[in-house]
Amino acid sequence: MAGRAAPLRILYVEDNDDLRETIGMLLESDVREVTTVPNAEAALATWQPGRFDVLVTDVSLPGMSGTALAREVLALDRQQWVVLCSGYGFGQELGTLGTNVRSLPKPFELDELDALMDEIVAAMRR
Repeated sequence: MAGRAAPLRILYVEDNDDLRETIGMLLESDVREVTTVPNAEAALATWQPGRFDVLVTDVSLPGMSGTALAREVLALDRQQWVVLCSGYGFGQELGTLGTNVRSLPKPFELDELDALMDEIVAAMRR
């Protein structure tokens, strides 16, 4: 199967400096381009429709929550891919956000995040 013409563009939102730097570095590869920001407000300032393929955000952020950020982004584009990272379960709420919204329980292993990114790339090809 042919690879993507361009890298998967990820906006990663995490308020923990060490975690943001580490996960951001580990996610970056020849098939992924990662932009990291510390909070939802910075994410919204960086966000432009079509600029990122995937929004990966922690749910528990200072100020605006990751869930509220996801709602703002999805209001601009219902087809946007979003991954919500949380130590808490979502219940039915996740399904109400959109068909391209996934959750990743924290703490997660990098291979779990990698697998989810691969799943999203495969879905984008369909």
